[in-house]
Amino acid sequence: MPALSEFTLYHRAARDVRGGRLLPLNALREAHPDIYAREAAKYAGREELAAERVLPLECGWGDVLFFSPVHPGPLLDAVRESRREVPPIRFWTLRADALNPARACVKRVRLWPGGRYTPPLPDDYAPYDAPTLAQVSEPPVTTLKRLRTLPPQAPLILWSDVPHVLYRGTIPLSALGEVRL
Repeated sequence: MPALSEFTLYHRAARDVRGGRLLPLNALREAHPDIYAREAAKYAGREELAAERVLPLECGWGDVLFFSPVHPGPLLDAVRESRREVPPIRFWTLRADALNPARACVKRVRLWPGGRYTPPLPDDYAPYDAPTLAQVSEPPVTTLKRLRTLPPQAPLILWSDVPHVLYRGTIPLSALGEVRL
């Protein structure tokens, strides 16, 4: 049985980090309103998602940090296979055992029928533990197919259909490593 220490989590590195901690979106609103405005704009047209409740953590979508249990390399390789030019991208890495499991969960992603928002169900969430990470740490085949056929004008959203690790808290920047792909 694997241990949490055997897994790595990934987060796209922020452009302009201030302070010594990675903050969730709602904490940015007060700490750094300009960064909050830029990051909140990503939810334009997806306001329902931004208002979503994270059921097991009893908080809102903007109160958690998002990590991927899937290494971004195969995802970017799939995009490049679509003949799309992708510049090098920086990702932060975090040892999975750096998160308090009581403040984390795994959210499995369901496709929205007809592209319309579907509220989460309790079954969409799984415990943050090594057995769950072992199940979700490989890129889904459907994700790789989507990225290989991505039209040139489509926005590059790597993680939309990849399970997420949600963490209710902040992370010291000193706990993060970095990889450029």
